[in-house]
Amino acid sequence: MKNFMKVAVMSAFLVATGGHAAEKKIIRISTTQTDLVLQVAENGRLYQSYLGEKLRHETDLAELSWDVHAASDGSVVPRGWEVYSGSGNEDFFEPAVAITHSDGNPSTWLYYVSSTQQPVEGGVQTDIVLRDDRYPVEVTLHYVAYAAEDVIKTWSEIRHQEKEPISLSAYASTMLYFNRQAYYLTEFSSDWAKEAQMSSQPLLPGKKILDTKLGSRAAMHMHPFFIVGLDRPAEEQQGEVLMGTLGWTGNFRFTFEVDNVGNLRVIPAINPYASVYTLRPGEVFTTPEFIFTLSRQGAGQGSRNLQAWARNYQLKEGKGDRMTLLNNWENTYFDFDQAKLEALMNEAQDLGVDMFLLDDGWFGNKHPRNNDRAGLGDWEVNREKLPGGIRALTGMAQKAGVRFGIWIEPEMVNPKSELFENHPDWAIHYPNRYTYYYRNQLVLDLSNPDVQDYVYGVVDRLLTENPGIAYFKWDCNSPITNIYSPYLKDEQGRLYIDHVRGVYRVMKRVNAKYPDLPMMLCSGGGARCDYEALKYFTEFWCSDDTDPVERLYIQWGFSHFFPAKAMCAHVTSWNKEASVKFRTDVASMCKLGFDIGLKEMTPDELQYCREAVVNWKRLKPAILEGTQYRLVSPYDTHHMAVNYVDSARQNAVLFAYDIYPRYQEKLMAVKLQGLDPDRMYRVEEINLMPGAESSWKAHGRVYSGDYLMKVGLDVFGFRSMQSRVIELTAQ
Repeated sequence: MKNFMKVAVMSAFLVATGGHAAEKKIIRISTTQTDLVLQVAENGRLYQSYLGEKLRHETDLAELSWDVHAASDGSVVPRGWEVYSGSGNEDFFEPAVAITHSDGNPSTWLYYVSSTQQPVEGGVQTDIVLRDDRYPVEVTLHYVAYAAEDVIKTWSEIRHQEKEPISLSAYASTMLYFNRQAYYLTEFSSDWAKEAQMSSQPLLPGKKILDTKLGSRAAMHMHPFFIVGLDRPAEEQQGEVLMGTLGWTGNFRFTFEVDNVGNLRVIPAINPYASVYTLRPGEVFTTPEFIFTLSRQGAGQGSRNLQAWARNYQLKEGKGDRMTLLNNWENTYFDFDQAKLEALMNEAQDLGVDMFLLDDGWFGNKHPRNNDRAGLGDWEVNREKLPGGIRALTGMAQKAGVRFGIWIEPEMVNPKSELFENHPDWAIHYPNRYTYYYRNQLVLDLSNPDVQDYVYGVVDRLLTENPGIAYFKWDCNSPITNIYSPYLKDEQGRLYIDHVRGVYRVMKRVNAKYPDLPMMLCSGGGARCDYEALKYFTEFWCSDDTDPVERLYIQWGFSHFFPAKAMCAHVTSWNKEASVKFRTDVASMCKLGFDIGLKEMTPDELQYCREAVVNWKRLKPAILEGTQYRLVSPYDTHHMAVNYVDSARQNAVLFAYDIYPRYQEKLMAVKLQGLDPDRMYRVEEINLMPGAESSWKAHGRVYSGDYLMKVGLDVFGFRSMQSRVIELTAQ
């Protein structure tokens, strides 16, 4: 009787949908650990039938299904987990795509057409074509499964051949579904100087949305990544978690919707806020890449999956080296000249770093850049400060034995600039309202091809005229204000999206001509930190907040999605109550740099920094290329610990920090991870002040990897803002 009713319901449904019966086709998207299984149903539409731990037997895939329900009035309610659900169909919940056709019809029903699979670097790409049965609208779903790293990347393309443009009011990268007892969301909120702040909450019936509407400097308040704990809150070393991030440098939106029967749908997308997008016939709308991993060993394993994937396939020069540097910003701010910079270059050489980085304030003549109120857009060397130009500075750097890098902010303009005087229509601003300035500047309209050419020309001219430039720090300090494009005129719904695409066009051109040029992605700190921009940048600036205590939380948060070699960390004068050793040890767990006056250090502090640079360079195979294990969270204790292990498990380094310990609190040994249990390791405390000998009882002793991972080391203490760096070497 039950089977008869199911057939009857399906038959009624096929009549209701015009008889789109199709052969039941299974599409399997797999890594070594995870299966995403999609099926074409008898109604011809595509559904997710499984997302979870990889199934061992191919024959089991045919057993996966979803329910098609009959309502009490006899009507058919499919309510399946449609992979790319359109608005206006029978589904009651948030759709992936919403289209208003040229005749005004707001519905889209997508049916399976075809699918192909082909090998790509590191994995397998699956492409699935869906098509509306009433309108010439087509959606192609793309998936790349990276087997070894257990990461899946997915995006979609929307195109049409209607006679007139259609309007897109929703355009997700994908949709994922889960059926669990409970769901717990960890988000990464932000503001200037307090980036990547982690907080968690249960997901209850209804929708929870994480989004941004800032346009540029888009992740200032919310970062484009998240963790969902399945069945229980996300933990570091156990439990099943979904970890996802969107490769988009503009407005994004993550929708987490728990439906009436407790299922969760996750929808990553460009935020459609103020962005009803007019899509012309033949034009292709490509959504951002959504990158995710499904870990069954907690967030720690999920992070290692994403970090390895980024180094191997996504991050610019992901397998390349990184330079240590000395920045002038907190030494000089805007007040410098050639002589002062030359002295700093010599300090960089004395410190032992690879590069000197000149920050803001080197440009502008009619409107000199002596503060943040003038000069942006006028990328000519300030002749009063630097009469010899950039060429003289690169020569000084070469003489000092260091490389030369320089700061730019080419997407922005100060109203007090020659660029704005000559091209006010190149800036995003209202033609008939009061102009609001964020940080005394406006955002250039990169939806405009002329502006794209100009911004590219800024970079190209600097490099062509000054081939000694070895590095760019590319900043972006303002969100989009006064949201109107003089270029787009009556198509303002395209602004937020076409602006970001214009930014990418510039980045791609720079990368094509200068593929080996390392660049730092900066945005008032860490407000740009996505894997699309990082295709063109070797690293990003996590935060302007370099207080080492705050940095421990910031770096802990970012490490959930990014490898250490992508995260810049500098030693500065922030929080002088912390020792130079503590500040340096905190920065050493990422890509090390300095932004501090060496003359303000004592001779011992300077010598300490020199030795710390030498140690960091020696340990780069573990810190930058190795596997990271987060051991003790600052959110759970008054301490923090992280260790890195190189690929051969020959060398490792443990960073341990006492933040603000409680009086005579119970201190626990730190159990390392990732070592070879059958090898013996000598443990030595390094990064000691000159003349100091380690009083640590384990210094110089040899332990098995098994002991170090099961029993651990006593590395914490009772004094605030103290640190230990432990080097482990296999014997």
